[in-house]
Amino acid sequence: MFPLFYCVLISLSSASQDSLIDWHWDRKLNWNDFKAEPRKGDGAAALTSTNIKIDCEYHNNEAVYHIRCSFDKNKSWGRVKNDYILSHEQAHFDIAEIYARKLNRSLKSYKPDENNFSQDVNKIYEKLMQEYYKRQEEYDKETNFSINKIKQEEWLKKVSSELNALKKYSNYN
Repeated sequence: MFPLFYCVLISLSSASQDSLIDWHWDRKLNWNDFKAEPRKGDGAAALTSTNIKIDCEYHNNEAVYHIRCSFDKNKSWGRVKNDYILSHEQAHFDIAEIYARKLNRSLKSYKPDENNFSQDVNKIYEKLMQEYYKRQEEYDKETNFSINKIKQEEWLKKVSSELNALKKYSNYN
């Protein structure tokens, strides 16, 4: 009899399945995807809510997992709706995809241990999510929430370059 472990980890928000848009290279966000009402008293132009979820199990001496990187329509909103702000919000979603790919890369290199499987996967996930949160904050800080147009352009190029560099880890579905 082989032990079976199962874990589900979700980052950033819980969401109903019909409010989620999975990240895909040819499916860019548009303002119709932002369904939530802007928060009162929040001066931000927009807010993008993303999820990085992993379902995993250990079965027959093998780790099996599924990663999902998605945008939550019901928790995302836009107050200033133009192409420039939308590109800033798309980059938030793209950064989430970068970290989903990094998670896939880490799990591919992980040698499963049935005695510590859940703990090991949790550690891998938590470490990457801490890096992810820090990266999202760094993006907004350096671009001043997209106000610094030079830094915004630099970040868009950096994010695109990272997506390309991690392309071989994009097949995690």
